[in-house]
Amino acid sequence: MGKKLMLGNHAVARGLYEAGVRVVSSYPGTPSTEITIHAAGFEREKMWVEWSPNEKVGAEVAIGASIAGARAFSGMKHVGLNVAADPLYTASYTGVNGGLVFAVADDMGMHSSQNEQDSRHHAIAAKVPMLEPSSAHECKEFTKLAFEISEQFDTPVLLRLSTRTSHSQGVVEEQERVERDMGDYKKDAEKYVMMPTYARAKHPKVEERTLKLIEYAETSPLNKIEINNPEIGIITSGTTYQFSKEAFGNDASYLKLGIVNPLPTQLILDFASKVKKLYVAEELDDIIETHCRKIGLSPLGKEIFTYVGEYSGPYIREKITGEKTPYLEFGEPIPVRPPILCAGCSHRSVFYVLKKLGVMVNGDIGCYTLGATPPLSAMDTCICMGAGVSALHGFNKARKDYENRAIGVVGDSTFIHNGITGLINIAYNRTNSTILIVDNSTTGMTGHQNNPANGHDIYGDFTAKVDLEMLCKSVGINRVVVIEPSDMAQTERVLKQELDANEPSVIIARMPCALLKTTKHKAALSVNEKCNGCKMCMRIGCPALTFADNKAKVNSTLCVGCGVCTQMCKVGAIGGEHED
Repeated sequence: MGKKLMLGNHAVARGLYEAGVRVVSSYPGTPSTEITIHAAGFEREKMWVEWSPNEKVGAEVAIGASIAGARAFSGMKHVGLNVAADPLYTASYTGVNGGLVFAVADDMGMHSSQNEQDSRHHAIAAKVPMLEPSSAHECKEFTKLAFEISEQFDTPVLLRLSTRTSHSQGVVEEQERVERDMGDYKKDAEKYVMMPTYARAKHPKVEERTLKLIEYAETSPLNKIEINNPEIGIITSGTTYQFSKEAFGNDASYLKLGIVNPLPTQLILDFASKVKKLYVAEELDDIIETHCRKIGLSPLGKEIFTYVGEYSGPYIREKITGEKTPYLEFGEPIPVRPPILCAGCSHRSVFYVLKKLGVMVNGDIGCYTLGATPPLSAMDTCICMGAGVSALHGFNKARKDYENRAIGVVGDSTFIHNGITGLINIAYNRTNSTILIVDNSTTGMTGHQNNPANGHDIYGDFTAKVDLEMLCKSVGINRVVVIEPSDMAQTERVLKQELDANEPSVIIARMPCALLKTTKHKAALSVNEKCNGCKMCMRIGCPALTFADNKAKVNSTLCVGCGVCTQMCKVGAIGGEHED
């Protein structure tokens, strides 16, 4: 069929299609998102693809499809695997009917995440095999092999990716899809009903399966020995293998582990016997190194390599040889370019008003997390999806003096993901908590994916839409107010009103994301001769506004005419259409 240049995530999606997968159910999370986006590009009659409300639901959908006999998949980022851990650990006991694969993309360096997490720990704890590709080509091939391993050993399989693997490109050869006959569904309570009586009998089988998987790992072609120069031997996996090859090429020998759980023993001992000095290069935690020490080896690992962030070729070479790679130095410090809310973002005016009011802001995960950065500097916390709601309740239970001075902020997609149960808790356990849902009609930070609150599915088709107002009222919140956040006077008035109320309340700040194709923009604004250089308009941090020669200026290519800056200006210097 030919070869194409693909992202690692695109290659995984291609592997799903070629493997005959029938159901894909995921929640978007960088760096895993594009897997599901690309999967939706294939014929939906052959492979149904959907966005789920959260990773737990996505995993459970895939598990259900597997029990039905279909090959099924769910993708997520590392923190999403925490959400999906509950069904994953039990699916390890039940096993599968059709092949079942979960992809988890770790984010070394925290390019788009609130923590660094080594998902190999989940594979070890759940006692399921984990494969780790190192290139786009391997992303496709490992995905297909994962389904074969799943069915051969009656187990879910984890596919571990990383930001670099997911977002690096490589040449991938496309092949035909191979359909798999699901056969008839047969009732089997002992296999799939994990109440204690049946679950106790399954644990020994999981341990037996692990022994078989270790035996498989000893001879699997996914684990490869490359003997070049025997002076240096590096045990590694994933993109760290690529970094090691970049550092040494054929001047070192390598044991590349494609199966990172369970780890082989004899294969590692054989490799160690062939090299003079043994190293383990692995990003984040010392899982391979610890295994090596358990089997009697003494490699150099975390005593020279960091537990923190991403590695690189120059970094690995320096740590092993002491040689530093020369690099360019600039005489002047290079200005940083921090992330910022887009021009016309509906969240900007909300956070400006919150800062003005001086309230404690319990934040959450999404574009609006940027409300924590200067000049808005309005957010106090950001923990995990849904904690913007739940943690506020705990804060208010602990500090009654803040009930009218603290607010929880959550996005529409995040509220659907894990905020609803927190709101139920506020109503049920009675705190005077105010929740602000910033509804921009999309899952913005991961690239504008649809969600159950905007009435469109992954294909863009119309579907059932969650009515946020009715939902909030149905769980016991009597005060629900909808505002237009670009109206700063209304925003401030309603925020004060609901914070002062002596019962739980929800404010829905509804305004479509400025970057959505369906969002209609007004003409760009301009600054007239009335500008006195007071810099009041600069306090909202809009990238379309600059300041030079003691005057504000509007960049007409960025301005969408939202009008927030006109409300900031006290002398009427901003307005009208832009004059080039």
